[in-house]
Amino acid sequence: MNTISLRMKKEEAKLLRDYVDVNNLNMSKFIRELVLDKIEEDLSLDEERILKALEKSKNEKKYDHTEVWKMLGI
Repeated sequence: MNTISLRMKKEEAKLLRDYVDVNNLNMSKFIRELVLDKIEEDLSLDEERILKALEKSKNEKKYDHTEVWKMLGI
């Protein structure tokens, strides 16, 4: 298993330790789950953006390369 360091201001570290203690949580498990949840959320948002763009592209006019060249005067 790998270890990752995290630099925090003294006040932030105290807040985190106090939160974990008050809620009777394991620090490593708590941070690991937060990080993995954030990654999962971001991946889901990226998937939603891709699906929206794909849907939008279905309604856009498409040009073949010869039309583009003609528009560009090439």
